[in-house]
Amino acid sequence: MDCKGQTCPVPLVEARKAIRKAKPGDVIVITGTHPASKKEIPMAAEAAQVEVLEVKQDGEVWTIKLRR
Repeated sequence: MDCKGQTCPVPLVEARKAIRKAKPGDVIVITGTHPASKKEIPMAAEAAQVEVLEVKQDGEVWTIKLRR
């Protein structure tokens, strides 16, 4: 899901929605530009017992991969 240009809490809220809709084993890919969300989304995922596969930064854009 693409959250580029959106500020908190939108990326975090959208990530939580995607986690709830995902089936076990599904991989969720989130891209964004808001620096705080890059830290908050992995913390929320871990709290929801979702595996954080990757957090990658490319210039201003970050990508987070999660596995439900």
